[in-house]
Amino acid sequence: MSAYIKSLCRKANQASREMAIVDSKAKERALKDMAKALMANSTHLIEENKKDIEYGRRDKLSAALIDRLLLNRKRIKGMADSILEISKLKDPVGEILETRVRPNGLVIKKVRVPIGVILIIYESRPNVTSDCIALCLKAGNCVILRGGSEAIHSNIAIFETLEREVLKHKLPNGVITIIKGTDRNVVSELLMQEGLIDLVMPRGGESLIREVSKNSRIPVIKHYKGVCHTYVDESADLKIAQDICFNAKVQRPGVCNAMETMLVNRMIAKKFLVPMIQRFKAAGVEIRGCGETMKIITDIKRACEDDWYKEYLDLILSVKIVNNIDEAIGHIMKYGSRHSDAIVTRNKKMAEKFLNEVDSACVYVNASTRFTDGGEFGKGAEIGISTDKIHARGPMGVEELTSYKYVIYGKGQIRK
Repeated sequence: MSAYIKSLCRKANQASREMAIVDSKAKERALKDMAKALMANSTHLIEENKKDIEYGRRDKLSAALIDRLLLNRKRIKGMADSILEISKLKDPVGEILETRVRPNGLVIKKVRVPIGVILIIYESRPNVTSDCIALCLKAGNCVILRGGSEAIHSNIAIFETLEREVLKHKLPNGVITIIKGTDRNVVSELLMQEGLIDLVMPRGGESLIREVSKNSRIPVIKHYKGVCHTYVDESADLKIAQDICFNAKVQRPGVCNAMETMLVNRMIAKKFLVPMIQRFKAAGVEIRGCGETMKIITDIKRACEDDWYKEYLDLILSVKIVNNIDEAIGHIMKYGSRHSDAIVTRNKKMAEKFLNEVDSACVYVNASTRFTDGGEFGKGAEIGISTDKIHARGPMGVEELTSYKYVIYGKGQIRK
């Protein structure tokens, strides 16, 4: 196995040097045909996806996780639309970020370049396969994909559909690679390929990310769990607050930008919580509340300390009443994952305080956390949502999949 993995990585590494100089128009043409190919093969993709759904139900995955796995024509069209949007984005490779002319006449330019070979280790969502391929190609990178066993049939079908277009357009051999087996030892071997792989991005549960971060000899950017909060301030428009909170929890609960904890100012707690929780219950949401919440809504579960840290990825919500914005911010900074957090308020001062003091990748005023998404941010898609602070934060699009180098022009200068 080691020799096989090393050969795949060497092939990708060689391809990365060729891919870095592929013409922008060539990449655009390939991506447009890849989008068409997804639509043309939608029946096959859905049939392969049914195998994963069947296995998921057999393994008793939650309804939210089954939803993450599901492919239908609407979602395949969404995948194709994302590739089309990515194809139309400005090519970041070669962009001059900065130019300086030194007193000695040296001209120093800071220029965007591809990162190289990117390894994506991910779980559940088949659209990650197409999104990552499209984004990496647009940014001049090569990508090695290692998806989870729960979506293996879907991932391979999507990959093979897109690979045919890559070959047709004669992009470098090895520019996209997928690991088709489900042997867990493969991940450990991939993480040892220092010098052949330039960056690792794990997308999945907390245990996966901890394992990758612990064992990788390659730099890691973490797509960490999304313990997202919405704080309803005492000055909030309660109708707007209710709609935002409902959307953030219910619209698609099995994704990382869904709200997991709702914080409510004591001054409006009763007026807000009674209709809000009634609406949540009607949608099948299980409520786990603090002691103060249980005084208002008695027929709910009591939240324990561990609940405040949890990414449920399901129709479960933790609710806490707080005295003021400082307590809300303190709770977020203690229990949150620095992913996406929101305040609902009509008070500009409170909004600015929240924006300035909550140190998360994405911080919202009067909007649902569900917007933390590459497509919603105008990036076409994202390769991941970084909760790190180094290199990139939030949805990572084509710009975040580049590094830079300095290009220096001289006329015979020597250093004295």
